[in-house]
Amino acid sequence: MADTAIRLRNVKKIYRMGGESIKAVNNVSLDFLRGEICCLLGTSGSGKSTLLNLISGLEKPTKGEIIMENKHVERMNEDQLAKFRQQYIGFVFQSYNLLGTLTALENVMLPLVFHQVSKKERMERAMEMLRAVGLEDRANHKPSELSGGQQQRVSIARAFVNNPQVVFADEPTGNLDTKTTYQMMDLMVGLAGKYKQTMIIVTHDLEISVYADRIIHLMDGRVDRIDQNEHKIQSSAELVHENQ
Repeated sequence: MADTAIRLRNVKKIYRMGGESIKAVNNVSLDFLRGEICCLLGTSGSGKSTLLNLISGLEKPTKGEIIMENKHVERMNEDQLAKFRQQYIGFVFQSYNLLGTLTALENVMLPLVFHQVSKKERMERAMEMLRAVGLEDRANHKPSELSGGQQQRVSIARAFVNNPQVVFADEPTGNLDTKTTYQMMDLMVGLAGKYKQTMIIVTHDLEISVYADRIIHLMDGRVDRIDQNEHKIQSSAELVHENQ
């Protein structure tokens, strides 16, 4: 039996706006398997980013259970959540979220600071990740000196440097051109596969979903349907081959 990494039961998120209640996430129950790549697919307003924020503890559910690594995420206070995310979770954001005053190397080193890793080891591990994403020669450059694709590579290196159990990617290629989008997806899926990590990708883009084991379609805060992806690809080279 496959190992469940994340379990959601009857999760709701209701926002109050004046006298109106908006059900951003409406009674969602899902299991995510360890080592699985899942895509939360939906249009703007479907609830996909809110659901990701709930799973990762960035927002609290109105109701329901969110269990990761046998721990109830919804019951944690802010300090507990911060420690939990540092230990188990990596994030890749559309806007990169790099610190402009730090170099690429320093940005990637940052998650390791909270784990009492020595400075020497932090530098070694961060440089290893920059090498893995093809940016070893940009280690001492600040974000303003890097292209959008390079900044996202730094963001990916930072997300994976601590070898997290789960990586969340929220519209990770939304600001990138098509060629760079495929490069970033190849990179993230390759790293997640290498380290057997669970990865949850939020996107509105069907072309991104081809990388996922399962595609969870969201509509109006609910799971509309779940597709097992029989044509999953490991890299964009497979797409080129199929189209020849």
